[in-house]
Amino acid sequence: MSFSPDFNPASLLAQAATAAAPTAADPAAQQQAPSYQMPILMAAMAAAMYFLLIRPQTRARKEQDKLINALKSGEDIVTTSGILGTVTNVKDKTVIVRIAEGVKIEILKSAITSVVKPTVESAPAKTL
Repeated sequence: MSFSPDFNPASLLAQAATAAAPTAADPAAQQQAPSYQMPILMAAMAAAMYFLLIRPQTRARKEQDKLINALKSGEDIVTTSGILGTVTNVKDKTVIVRIAEGVKIEILKSAITSVVKPTVESAPAKTL
């Protein structure tokens, strides 16, 4: 398929825009939505933002606070920087973490991402 040399995509777009635009002679095309629809739409958008963005973050923050407040000595943890270690002492805002034999560091409680549950090594599966 070939286009003529005088083909101009901009003129095509201009023609489409003028064809779609309502004219002053056509009052039915210029009708606006009822005035009560805008507040309803805004409320629906606010509710969607709350349930899709704010509420999940609040829930995750509560779970993180619960995890931090339940820390005990002897638990294995992961920090935000990826350091794995065992809690040896819990203070007010910090914890002492053993990351290797003879190596202890003090980190903020807010830097703890998760508590690692000890894995149970299972016996090899029996085959029939």
